[in-house]
Amino acid sequence: MRATIVHESRGRMRLRLRQKTMTLRQADLLEAWLKSQPWTKEAVVHERTRCVIVTYAGERDTVLAALSGFTWAGAEETVTLPGRSTRALNREFQEKLTGKVLMKGAAALFLPAPLRAARVVWHMVPFLRRGLRCLGRRRIRVELLDALSIGISVGRRDFGTAGMVMFLLEIGELLEDWTRKKSVADLAESLSLHVDRVWLKTQAGEALVPIGQVKPGDRVLVRAGGVIPLDGVVAEGEVTVNQASLTGESVPVARHPGGAVYAGTVVEEGECVLEVKQATGQGRYDQIVEMIQRSEQMKSAAEARASGLADRLVPYTFAGSLLSLALTRNVSRALSVLMVDFSCALKLAMPLAVLSAMREAGREHITVKGGRFLEAVAKADTIVFDKTGTLTHACPRVAKVIPFGGKEEAEMLRLAACLEEHFPHSMANAVVEEARRRGLRHEERHAKVEYLVAHGIASSVDGEQVRIGSAHFIFEDEKATIPEGEQEKFDTLPPEYSQLYLAIDGVLAAVLCIFDPLREEARQVLSTLRGLGIQNAVMLTGDSPRTAAAIAEEVGVDGFQAGVLPADKADYVAALRREGHTVLMVGDGINDSPALSEADAGIAISDGAAIAREIADITIAADSLWELVRLRQLAVALMGRIQNNYRFVIGFNGALIGLGAAGVLPPAASAMLHNLSTLGVSLHSMSALPLSKTE
Repeated sequence: MRATIVHESRGRMRLRLRQKTMTLRQADLLEAWLKSQPWTKEAVVHERTRCVIVTYAGERDTVLAALSGFTWAGAEETVTLPGRSTRALNREFQEKLTGKVLMKGAAALFLPAPLRAARVVWHMVPFLRRGLRCLGRRRIRVELLDALSIGISVGRRDFGTAGMVMFLLEIGELLEDWTRKKSVADLAESLSLHVDRVWLKTQAGEALVPIGQVKPGDRVLVRAGGVIPLDGVVAEGEVTVNQASLTGESVPVARHPGGAVYAGTVVEEGECVLEVKQATGQGRYDQIVEMIQRSEQMKSAAEARASGLADRLVPYTFAGSLLSLALTRNVSRALSVLMVDFSCALKLAMPLAVLSAMREAGREHITVKGGRFLEAVAKADTIVFDKTGTLTHACPRVAKVIPFGGKEEAEMLRLAACLEEHFPHSMANAVVEEARRRGLRHEERHAKVEYLVAHGIASSVDGEQVRIGSAHFIFEDEKATIPEGEQEKFDTLPPEYSQLYLAIDGVLAAVLCIFDPLREEARQVLSTLRGLGIQNAVMLTGDSPRTAAAIAEEVGVDGFQAGVLPADKADYVAALRREGHTVLMVGDGINDSPALSEADAGIAISDGAAIAREIADITIAADSLWELVRLRQLAVALMGRIQNNYRFVIGFNGALIGLGAAGVLPPAASAMLHNLSTLGVSLHSMSALPLSKTE
């Protein structure tokens, strides 16, 4: 990339590209590429001025080297842009708004009165058509109020008032459409998939490649617990797919060869080869937009109440106008009442407040899939934690590998990594990372990998049956035995570590000791959550009671359950809800999925299993549990904002109706103040919620 550094300070750089123009797509591409770089903290691209502002961490030379090596062609291969561009959307609405204002000004300055009147009559036709449609359906809606006010003004030959009312209504509709579409687009972008690499099937075998290199017609392998990265059809294999992220239905559906599958859904059982039909990511993006716009189950109760109240208040506005006319015999006063309604502000401001809160949560590295989940977070009195990868760090380390039966330590670690690399969970990642750190290559030697939820992995390697997982899975389910003469060695395994057990042909071959340090902030986060109204914190773990008790005491939870299976976790959460508690469940693994679904709001750690992220209602980054505090603060602040919006809309518009009926406000002023108040409360709803500093 050829660019000039315009200004620079520590960790921040402003550059101007040495090209005459920059297209919207180039700006989106460059910004997405910059945000994908490991050293980027924040990046903004201004296409009009061709300026780039980058805030970075690390060495300046590293940043400059990456920027100098940037090419548009290279970015196209590595970056996947959404089907709809927020930048293009903003440009479109800016041009529409400018055009309307210029047209209104030109008509007022240069058109003679007869032509201005004719223009008003022509413009009123769509408003009258919408009003008549409401009348034909026997519904009293805002469109009928608008049509009556405009029609009566034109009938009184008050073309100036009618023209101004229509102009304000059109500007208001345009701004409402703009703000809503922008909020939806920003939210959809934050919910879009961020899959970096996929297993591509080639003639030479399986290859792990960047998703940007996948083209329509390519075949991608997806195993149990994995997210489907692209829209396509099943070419080989049979799977059950969880489509909760798109349809809201948690019951998995079966997919056979020829069946369509969609990006963002998750394979629960089996594995398949997917033939890619759409490699740009547009399908997933469009589905998310549709989900946000149409899915009523995602709306909070507050949004539903606002929408219902808005519809119920319109007839009262109409009745107030008729009453004003009957009492005063003054058409202007009746028109002033007609110009005001509660519906616009209530129906627009409440959803915008929720969408904006969800978008703001995205800036805090929190992904929320619907307004009702924020409402659940605000009301929650109980929070339930999984232990591994949640209260503990998401990147545990292998402390030691203890071989049994004369096996070699390195070979057992290599074998374990070969199985675990397909299932992204914190303990699996620890095994794979340890093999990589020791320089152990683990080629694909197994015939088939099968993940058994909450138990472990079953496979066959060189004709031998290999199992890796928990003690319950290895010794109780699989009936594995300890090699003769090594019982004492097994009994003296270090108790401070979590263990993964590896068995070959029914005989214990190795124990992998996992060091799973607690998050430093966990205890303080729990204390802060209690200060924000959380009354009960519980830890659920598959560990032994002794280990669980020690961890529970260190973290400071109110209670714990040890040795639990996925069904146990879900049953425990369900029992709490039956007792009348509003429950949040925080987890990161496939085994947490049932409990995440059962909770009022399921919260997943972002680098955990794909199925947990997709089933969960909320996803937080793995960096810090302080995001739970941010989430609670944001949800409580959102509910407060919604209540304030209620009071303002009812109070202000009620005052306008009173002033209009009293003759203080003429119709044009009443319409202008009403539209300005609607715009004002909408813009306020889109502003940042106040969050106190807690870290």
